[in-house]
Amino acid sequence: MRNGLALALAGFAILPTVALAQAGLPDPEAVQRALDAHPAVVAAQSRTNATRAEARALAKGSHEFSLAMSYVNRSVDREGSYDEYDAVLSRSVRMPGKARLDREIGRYAIEAAVNRAEDARHQAALLLAQGWWEWLGAAEEARVDRQAVENYAAALASVRRRVSLRDAAVLEADRAEAALGSARALAEQSAGREAVARVRLEATFPSLSLPAEPPAVPTPGLPEAGIAVLGERIVARSHEIAAAEAEASRLGALADRTRRDRFADPSIGVRLFSERAGAERGAGLVLTVPLGGGHRRALADQAEAEAGAARAESDAARQAIHTTAAADMAEMRYRYDAWSRAREALAAQVTALSRLRRGQASGEIDLADVLQGERQVHDAFRMEAVARTSAMHALTRLQIDSHE
Repeated sequence: MRNGLALALAGFAILPTVALAQAGLPDPEAVQRALDAHPAVVAAQSRTNATRAEARALAKGSHEFSLAMSYVNRSVDREGSYDEYDAVLSRSVRMPGKARLDREIGRYAIEAAVNRAEDARHQAALLLAQGWWEWLGAAEEARVDRQAVENYAAALASVRRRVSLRDAAVLEADRAEAALGSARALAEQSAGREAVARVRLEATFPSLSLPAEPPAVPTPGLPEAGIAVLGERIVARSHEIAAAEAEASRLGALADRTRRDRFADPSIGVRLFSERAGAERGAGLVLTVPLGGGHRRALADQAEAEAGAARAESDAARQAIHTTAAADMAEMRYRYDAWSRAREALAAQVTALSRLRRGQASGEIDLADVLQGERQVHDAFRMEAVARTSAMHALTRLQIDSHE
């Protein structure tokens, strides 16, 4: 293994580590393409386009010209028949202030839709990060388990040579072989988890080209900007909060617009008519004013209640993001500390195993004690790998949530 604490071919040993900025993550351009192609992101972008069109429609208004026409053939006793017609061209007109509110409603709707689209991309990035680190973490455990198999196989070969020289009992070879069998079973399981994690990642983000071999999980490090600073940026840059606030503003403007609709928009038109085959002709203006009643009052009350609910939901969104920020910061700290302790424990286990091996070579330590030490070191390597992956996942999530 290149990074972290590595397994030597014939035993466990500690190798130096190197901290790399953004190490272990896929190519940024490939990530952008994968996020652009994710169905949730595509759907959110389409909804944004639909909202833009809706805003244009609101700005224009639904007030269109209408044409009403009639033709009548009238028959009068002892006078004959007459052709008569009537035509009215009219258009409703928005009352003062309503057009401004319609434009505000459209503008807030676009702002909310854009932020929802960005949040959809944000959630897709979190999903990609989770799948990515699950794959790399499973691969890291598989590497540890494969190396353990090699170690136990080397130990078994050594014991068998000693048995052939009558320097060790057959029971010791049986114990070494049993330990090798357990290690092989564990290696098969970890290899299977790695394969499943890769398949899930490929199925979720088919446009992301994965390398044939997963990169090693790098050594985690605390963010240069500081955990607290990134926590503040989670709240300050939250698209979820921005979307909720824009939606509250939209519904507030809509409530104002609905209250104004209690006084309905009038229709103004021109009327032309001809009666008695043209003997009587005329032109005039037509004014139509709908008279609002209880229905419009109820709609205004409904819109006001929905605006109040949106304001409360905006407060809830801000509270949820504050919770997310606090949780991300706390998890980053404890994951990093847990990895540090796991690494220290691994170093101690490797040192103890080295002493056990020296004791066995001098005949002071039984093989059973050495095999027990091998298992403990194997477990320590797996624990360190899991802790390292969890710390890197927590760091990535903190960076994504803070839009770093």
